[in-house]
Amino acid sequence: MIPERSHPFNGIYAATLCPLHADGSIDEETLARHLEACAFVSGMHGLLINGHAGENFMLSRPEKRRVTEIAREVCGQRAVLVCGVNAEDSREAQSHVDDAKAAGADAVLVFPPFSWALSQDAHMAVRHHEIANARAQMPLMLYQAGVRAGSLAYRPEVLAQLAQLPHVVAIKEGSWETAAYEAHRLLIQRVAPHVAMMASGDEHLFTCMAVGSDGSLVSLAAIVPELVIALEAAVQRKDLEEARRLNARIYPLAKAIYGTAPGGYANARLKACLKLLGRFPSDAMRPPIGALPTEEIATLERALSEAGA
Repeated sequence: MIPERSHPFNGIYAATLCPLHADGSIDEETLARHLEACAFVSGMHGLLINGHAGENFMLSRPEKRRVTEIAREVCGQRAVLVCGVNAEDSREAQSHVDDAKAAGADAVLVFPPFSWALSQDAHMAVRHHEIANARAQMPLMLYQAGVRAGSLAYRPEVLAQLAQLPHVVAIKEGSWETAAYEAHRLLIQRVAPHVAMMASGDEHLFTCMAVGSDGSLVSLAAIVPELVIALEAAVQRKDLEEARRLNARIYPLAKAIYGTAPGGYANARLKACLKLLGRFPSDAMRPPIGALPTEEIATLERALSEAGA
């Protein structure tokens, strides 16, 4: 539910996971508990469902719609629900945005198609977003990919054009580099100051929040939500000592999940964390991702312990 206030999309969002049974089907009961648990943490503003952490690239269109329906049922009156959309074809993306609206999402986050890592330009990027939201006309969030993601990341002039499109309300800034984050933040302040800049690189949340941020959409907020919310609060009240203390707890976990090669196993690590914490009965993934090695599970367990989880 979008709150009636100035800057209604600013705040912390948990990028949620999608628990699976051993056969690969969605564990709806665990999913409902997970979404509810994240949404009802004090200070949590919203949820990003069907994002990268929610395996939007692995789920079918009906499965994504069902995830959104469950989120609406269990916490739609409590949290702003942002639904991730990830499709190679622009008209397919449009169908997914329409589904998100019909299922009860409050906003959509359109991810750049993975094929754009090979090549994309402003015409492609703008046209994709315009077509995707042509019918639904929903509040729209952009995704700025990492600096090591090749041309999947928007060049400054492309990001500037996208930010000025109708209905754009925020950017999930995942450059994963502080210098790029600050440059993009200053750019958006100049060309589209109404658009919220969300610091969303889990490994450098503290740094980006210190530079300036309007919130965050991160998977760490689905694992250690209280720490992420407390970190933002400490930065906002200019309590540098407390922010550093919280970051010292968060950072090793972020590195264990995202800073360990291969990066494609991040979702498996997130699910392993939730299984270690007793929140997921299974850390099952769909092929080709398999089980994590024992030593990596041990690393995640140590990082969770250091975080106080």
